[in-house]
Amino acid sequence: MSRKIYVFDTTLRDGEQVPGAKLNRKQKLEIATQLAKLGVDIIEAGFPCSSPEDLKAVAAVAEQVRGPIIAGLARAVQADIDQAWQAVQKSERPRLHVFLGSSDIHLQKKLHRDRNSAIEMAVTAVKYAKSLCPDVEYSTEDASRTDFDYLCRVIEAAIAAGATTINVPDTVGYAIPEEFGALIRRLKETVPALDRAVLSVHCHNDLGLAVSNSLAAIRNGAQQVECTINGIGERAGNASLEEIVMALRTRSALFEAHTDIVTPEIFKTSRMVSRLMNIPVQPNKAVVGANAFSHSSGVHQDGILKDRTTYEIMRPEDVGIRQHSIILTARSGRAALRHKLEEIGYKLEDEQFQRVHQRFINVADRKKEISSEDLASIVEIELSKVRETFTFQDLQIMSGNTLMPLASVCLLKDGERKVDAATGNGPVNAVFNCIERIMEKEGTLRDFDLKAVTMGKDALGEAMVRVEIDGTIYSGIGTSPDIIEASARAYVNAFNRFFAHGHNGN
Repeated sequence: MSRKIYVFDTTLRDGEQVPGAKLNRKQKLEIATQLAKLGVDIIEAGFPCSSPEDLKAVAAVAEQVRGPIIAGLARAVQADIDQAWQAVQKSERPRLHVFLGSSDIHLQKKLHRDRNSAIEMAVTAVKYAKSLCPDVEYSTEDASRTDFDYLCRVIEAAIAAGATTINVPDTVGYAIPEEFGALIRRLKETVPALDRAVLSVHCHNDLGLAVSNSLAAIRNGAQQVECTINGIGERAGNASLEEIVMALRTRSALFEAHTDIVTPEIFKTSRMVSRLMNIPVQPNKAVVGANAFSHSSGVHQDGILKDRTTYEIMRPEDVGIRQHSIILTARSGRAALRHKLEEIGYKLEDEQFQRVHQRFINVADRKKEISSEDLASIVEIELSKVRETFTFQDLQIMSGNTLMPLASVCLLKDGERKVDAATGNGPVNAVFNCIERIMEKEGTLRDFDLKAVTMGKDALGEAMVRVEIDGTIYSGIGTSPDIIEASARAYVNAFNRFFAHGHNGN
């Protein structure tokens, strides 16, 4: 009989630890609402003690999102637990998630404690959390590098103190699948108290094995898996939700396990997270990458035309990637645009539709046809825009292999046109320099990514930047058939995020 695997999504907590990916309250709510539609069992909404703003954001998710359990993370100290409880207590299904290092390296180097005092600290924290909330998860941080006998003692003590879920993390991505699966099996066999708790795993991707380790744990008895959309997270990231879910679905006979994830919502969720966190999905990413269901080899194409199962083990529709025959052009009216938007899964309010329509016209005037992928990119970027202190208007470029690149840019601020010019070591650099001159604010470009949304010479370009401004990294995203314009829009978007955080634009 197939076992139910609980999906614990930590996109809003561990996923948010990527530099420049910080979400505001509205964005967290948007993603959490979509995660509920996706069907995740638990949403870890944040780390409330990390900042007053995160506490408010987690509280908003707890109050407004219905369906999943809403969890808040806390260190094994009373102040953290109090703030986590303050954040999640209004959820219809709250959970407190308490963690403490268990490996000797964490105990000695980070906590400066011996094993016995660490167990006492864990027990005290779990008992206190249990006095506030009936659902308490306890994580043995760095479990994969922890002495096995001591790990068993910690788990037994945490369950005795009231923990209802025990999480065994591969915190630094050190484990190998065969080894990690054996650890889970051995824990199940050695710790009788685990019959009274859900056994969870949380794997990191430092060696590229997070999904493999998670699946090995499931095969050996894990009942909950902690993961993120697109595999985002600290350092090399976390186990990818979509890969685990589709592996269980595609190889259900092998795993004899299933999730309650609504798989047609996967692609939309992936796009939303990528857009709001400004973290691009690499084209060859499994399940949700642009090339995941593309076939260029003649042999493969021939097989696909005869029977898709020759080279596809999943259908694109299973994860929400749809093929459509209606192609939009500059001559398409509002009704056709709204129909197409609803067809690909977007029901927009009038104000949102007006913004998307205006951007659609702007792009369609320069692009022969607007595909579903183009339109989805336009929608996601328009909906992710923060309040605009500066609005991109237009630009002009002079460049060549024997010329010093020169850019002239026009931005709008409070309805007033602001125009300047600047040189650079390339046309994009010249544009960025010019934008900084207009805003009278400098930034340091930390990351720049440019990709084509679709194929062809007239493909829509999508630019993503990360810019360090006054010591903090802000992300920006922009699209256009012109890649220099897309880059300019992304740079302006990053600075608008800076200004939206309370800084004044000159």
